[in-house]
Amino acid sequence: MSSEGSNSEKEIEQTQQSWVEKFCLSQRNIFFCYIDSEYLKSNFNFTGLKKYSKNFRTVVKILRDEVSLDLEKMSKEQKVQIENETQLIYGLLHARYIITDEGMRRMAKKYQKGIFGKCPQVFCQRQPCLPIGRSDTPHKGAVKLYCPKCRDVYLAKTKFRRIDGAYFGTTFAHMLLNVHPQLSPREAPRKYVPKIFGFEIHPSVSPYQEEEDEKEKKN
Repeated sequence: MSSEGSNSEKEIEQTQQSWVEKFCLSQRNIFFCYIDSEYLKSNFNFTGLKKYSKNFRTVVKILRDEVSLDLEKMSKEQKVQIENETQLIYGLLHARYIITDEGMRRMAKKYQKGIFGKCPQVFCQRQPCLPIGRSDTPHKGAVKLYCPKCRDVYLAKTKFRRIDGAYFGTTFAHMLLNVHPQLSPREAPRKYVPKIFGFEIHPSVSPYQEEEDEKEKKN
């Protein structure tokens, strides 16, 4: 087969892909899982999202792959607005979907492969992290990474810092580990012990450290 023919086939395949498929196949969107078409068909799952989109009906149809927009008749501004709104609604739906059984299963696979990133703490030994939002409301902050080993939150890689944290929400990471306890790390991270000439430094030498240790004991 000629390269010309294979290229045209690829173009046809790309045009036949749904919006959701194209979105999820993009490398910049690898944090997202594919939302099942059956989930998208249910009007109930879109409850409360209309306020986030001026073109809500069109966006829903795009997500359900029910409409083929005539892009030539649309202005550049209209295209950008509809695309942005579609991404926003998909993201908010995504936060709901990933706390379903199927959604958690799909995200668990990504977590086990370390797709979201690894903990930067040395003693966590490259523990895979989970995406987490600091708010369930959009435009409140970018996605962060939660390490289930040291239980701390870190910045995602620069290329993912434009992803809204609300697309993963405040619940998912903790629900996944509760529903699937086998995914939780079995060993607690070691703690760095400061030493001088091989001798451990007593907490009383550092009042701040002593205060932090007391807080940990209370927690």
